[in-house]
Amino acid sequence: MNVILFGATGMIGRSVLRECLRDDSVETVLAIGRSPLGVSHPKLREHVQDDPSDLAAAGVDPAAYDACFFCLGVSSVGMKEEAYRRVTYDLTLAVARPLAAANPGMTFVYVSGEGTDSTERGRLMWARVKGRTENALLELPFRAYMFRPGIVQPVRGVPSKTRLYRTLYAVTAPLIRLLRRIAPNLVTSSEEMGRAMIAVATPGTEVPGHVLRPADINRLGAGVTRHN
Repeated sequence: MNVILFGATGMIGRSVLRECLRDDSVETVLAIGRSPLGVSHPKLREHVQDDPSDLAAAGVDPAAYDACFFCLGVSSVGMKEEAYRRVTYDLTLAVARPLAAANPGMTFVYVSGEGTDSTERGRLMWARVKGRTENALLELPFRAYMFRPGIVQPVRGVPSKTRLYRTLYAVTAPLIRLLRRIAPNLVTSSEEMGRAMIAVATPGTEVPGHVLRPADINRLGAGVTRHN
């Protein structure tokens, strides 16, 4: 498959990129973002631009791609709803709408979060905005999957891009490892996120629905066979 990847500089996005480059079923990856990755690989083509949603500037032919893995996002901490909505909802749909219109056979995977509010009426601002984004994506004419991980454990040396999260991961690493043993479906590794995305975009994979919770992601991530 040929993949477009957004948010490859973040923790989840970098893990997704790593898994795509390692998997024989992925032929090419186009990474679009605001910052260079510092990664070189025969499969990888990178386009750095101020507006990631400008697909024309990136020279994207939607018909040439089988999947889009959308890992781009920001923390809602300290943000007003309008600003968070611009990054979370507006940017995501600015990418998704033209892709769906041009290539309804594409698989689109969106990284959301456990606790997302599908009613769009809850008290938590981030959950409402994520819920609105999910609902809009699910209405588009392509195969859309919403990934709602709970606690994401960074593995393989992939750090969080956010300083606060890096500190929290460092402090809570022993607790996360314990949770993984006693309550495995509360924790998803960044590596499993990447494997699960490849799985849902692979024809013939049995996917339990279009909104995937931690247990679903872990099961799909464990089922992918890597060849490199």
